[in-house]
Amino acid sequence: MEDPCDVETYKGVGVRLVSPISGKVSYIPSVNSSNKPVVGMKFNSIEHAFMFYKDYALSSGFSIRKNTEYIGIKKGVLRRCYVFTCCKKVDHVKESAIQALAAINLGPVRAFNILKSLMGGYAEVGATKADFKNYKRDLNKYIGDYDADMIVQLILNKKKYLPNFTCEYTIKEDGTLGGLFWADDVSKTNYMMFGDVVGFDATYRSNKYDMVFVPFTGIDNHNRNVTLGVAILGSETADAYRWLLRTYINTFGNPPQVIVTDQDAAMKRAILDVLPNSRHRLCMWHIWDKVTTKVGSVLCSTTDFKKRMTDIVWTYSITPDEFEKQWDIILSDFGLSNHSWLHEIYGLRKDWIPAYYQDEKLSGLMRTTSRCESENHFLNQFCNPTSTLVEFYGHFESAREAQRYEHRKNDHDTRYTEPELWSAFILEKQAAQIFTRTIFLDQQLEIDDALNNCLSVSVVHLNGVSNYEIKDFLQPCSEYFKVIIRIEDMTLSCSCNRFDQFGLICRHIFYVLRVSDIKEYPKKYVLRRWTRDVVPNSSLRSEFIPEGCDKNWYEVEAIVRDIKATNDYIIVTPPISTNGVLPFRA
Repeated sequence: MEDPCDVETYKGVGVRLVSPISGKVSYIPSVNSSNKPVVGMKFNSIEHAFMFYKDYALSSGFSIRKNTEYIGIKKGVLRRCYVFTCCKKVDHVKESAIQALAAINLGPVRAFNILKSLMGGYAEVGATKADFKNYKRDLNKYIGDYDADMIVQLILNKKKYLPNFTCEYTIKEDGTLGGLFWADDVSKTNYMMFGDVVGFDATYRSNKYDMVFVPFTGIDNHNRNVTLGVAILGSETADAYRWLLRTYINTFGNPPQVIVTDQDAAMKRAILDVLPNSRHRLCMWHIWDKVTTKVGSVLCSTTDFKKRMTDIVWTYSITPDEFEKQWDIILSDFGLSNHSWLHEIYGLRKDWIPAYYQDEKLSGLMRTTSRCESENHFLNQFCNPTSTLVEFYGHFESAREAQRYEHRKNDHDTRYTEPELWSAFILEKQAAQIFTRTIFLDQQLEIDDALNNCLSVSVVHLNGVSNYEIKDFLQPCSEYFKVIIRIEDMTLSCSCNRFDQFGLICRHIFYVLRVSDIKEYPKKYVLRRWTRDVVPNSSLRSEFIPEGCDKNWYEVEAIVRDIKATNDYIIVTPPISTNGVLPFRA
């Protein structure tokens, strides 16, 4: 006969109570009073007590085991304490802990170690590492074949109850999940302002079914990555990507100006078909990351090969002709003229080398190594090849919430702290009030370089237009930068094309604005995507909008947002010190 202690946990029979304040869960078994143990009960033997408690536990929905703890010797008598412990080793509290920690990609063993530390030791946990692992194993087994159904239903429920939430999915001929895409209202709001340049990556195997996670990444007004929409694909065919891109455009309404991907041929065909008017670029980081592997670590570490290549690849300051000339020289110097991989990426040069898209608007936003590395770090938090789809979704939601929290923190720092000004130049002070803190620091550096590292070598005034030639002592090129200014309507341009590429004014234009005694920051050259309040704080928006609401509802919502904004300022902003003492604030 099977020992009841080896049987899996039963379902409890009784009343489950949840505290409305702490959320603590308690359970009152509903059994006959004659079966309940009471204080002071005595038994003829240990076995008699064990059988009584076993009957009580089983009638309550659990099984038990018997432990013996040594107490000590008193008056020559060996004393032992017999403890009957419930065999529901992983109770509701532990289940919740395992699932909550799984959402941040911490497995059952780490969950056990965390609870052990919090509760004061192994014995206080009331279960073992094996129990935690078995619970997680059984949970995944339960999810099993229902995994795809569960995640689709989960996201469809969000679509049902959350305003402006979009999700679409497709099923393959064999009945398996072919693709799933979703985007919430925050993603849509972000896309309206930050969807000009979008990274489209499909290199992440996110789950045990080998399905591909496809994030769409933009750049927010703090110059940080922002996830605009996400998808899971069952295959990496051109048809799968076509479905995804069409769904993406239907969701957001318009295509990005520039889309950046890796060297996937199927993805390239889909982009040509669905996004013919978007400029398709290859991610520099994905290509450059392969150089050491393809060329050899010895060559890259013992010579200046990689440095010389970096000087012509990671720059906008050379022309295509100069790039091609220097490329040939470098390969010849190191005996690599016939290297097949270098020949291949050279053939793709117009799709990833900055020298070939100097005149393209906003083409410079997605080129930096650090941006791709930070996105990889973000994605690796939840891309686990052993996880179920349901687990993956929980991991992703946790990571994205951390990303959005960071955005809110950057918003707060911009609103409630003042940057240090480096000069008396009036446009520097105005820039501090216009842009987010990160973007202002960029503009501040350009202004500082304009004051200290630029010099006008010639100027010609003709028909209200002034043509300047500017020497930039920080640029290695010998050519002068040409700045044109028409003060009548404040029209500006510079041959460095920095504004076209990044949407920010360059040091050469700042130099001309200063010598022209311009007192107001040129509004025409304030790109809204970089400003402080381009996107309202997501914490100030209502999550639910009742059907049939009248205009009074929106007035109430506006008042609530004002209250929340004031509360945010009061709580987060440090109080003003008076004589070194922090004043009391109720």
